[in-house]
Amino acid sequence: MTTPLDLARTLLRCPSVTPEEGGALRALGEALAAGGFAVEHVTFSAPGTPDVANLYARYGTASPCLVLAGHTDVVPPGEAEAWSHDPFGGEVADGLLYGRGAVDMKGAIAAMAAAALAFTQKEPGFAGSIAFLITGDEEGPAVNGTVKLLEWAKAKGERFDHCLLGEPTNPDALGDMIKIGRRGSLTGRLTVHGTQGHVAYPHLADNPIPHLLRLLRALLETPLDRGTPRFDPSNLEVLTVDVGNGATNVIPASARAAFNVRFNDVWTPATLRGEIERRLDEAAGGARYDMEFLPTNAAAFVTEPGPFVELVAEAVAGETGRRPALSTTGGTSDARFIKDYCPVIEFGLVGQTMHQVDERVPVTDLDRLAAIYRRVLDRYFAADSRVAGG
Repeated sequence: MTTPLDLARTLLRCPSVTPEEGGALRALGEALAAGGFAVEHVTFSAPGTPDVANLYARYGTASPCLVLAGHTDVVPPGEAEAWSHDPFGGEVADGLLYGRGAVDMKGAIAAMAAAALAFTQKEPGFAGSIAFLITGDEEGPAVNGTVKLLEWAKAKGERFDHCLLGEPTNPDALGDMIKIGRRGSLTGRLTVHGTQGHVAYPHLADNPIPHLLRLLRALLETPLDRGTPRFDPSNLEVLTVDVGNGATNVIPASARAAFNVRFNDVWTPATLRGEIERRLDEAAGGARYDMEFLPTNAAAFVTEPGPFVELVAEAVAGETGRRPALSTTGGTSDARFIKDYCPVIEFGLVGQTMHQVDERVPVTDLDRLAAIYRRVLDRYFAADSRVAGG
């Protein structure tokens, strides 16, 4: 029997730093294939981006189909010497499993796979299907991963009813939170053009820095919105302010700033760009500037509570004794792609150590998460389940 710990340790020993597959998808595919899943490995490419390996697996052909989704790619470990355990060793010490990806999110994938394999072994003829949608490009550009894997699956005739994504969603303890949506993300680069000159003769120059400060104030002073029933207020954060002037007697020729907005469902990327441009135009006062927005595939979305959300919440509460909050906080995830194909929510491990040195997860949390996923499968495919229609 495949245990969450055994599979998690196997995955953690694969150095799958984006975009390297590192053996993680192969190991997962072997485990699923041994349990009767039809497994396909698919690699996608695009100009200017690295090739990325992905995995699709399915048990059964009938509806409803519940998708279990996630990613095996991880961020770099940083200086390995700073870790108390090998970041790719999958070592257990004092009840904790250490390794890059233990929380984000190889641990959850291991729990999902263990739960699914145990379920299909006990209920081989269940009414429905389980699919795994696993990418190696979540921590990277997200160009050759889930978005293309979904398109590929649709072209093959695959249809999905609901999706559970295993991103780390819990702030402090397993059972704290289910993510039912995500904010959008928009990044902008603002460049203000001045006229370079001697600081002693400012009338012969045009200092761009006061103009830049005025424009940033116009973006920051008035809140973008007050939030919505499902979302906190949108927030704009200035990321950098750069002049690149090393001289103490020269007024610079230009000044630059970058900012990011995490926005709620008041806005689309297009309407938010329009609001930012309007504010800049009103505050410009003759300043010469360029505004560039980086491409974004992250719009705000929400999966409204209903039978599926309630089923997962009940499974979490039944295992942990905690009724999870329904949240849309945090960064972006691949749920932003999946929501175009079926309702999607997220539940995984506690995220406190993700991306950190000594990323780690209690072994007991792996087991409990697998038990939660198993409860979800049991309830979802129960004869009297109403979820597929809700």
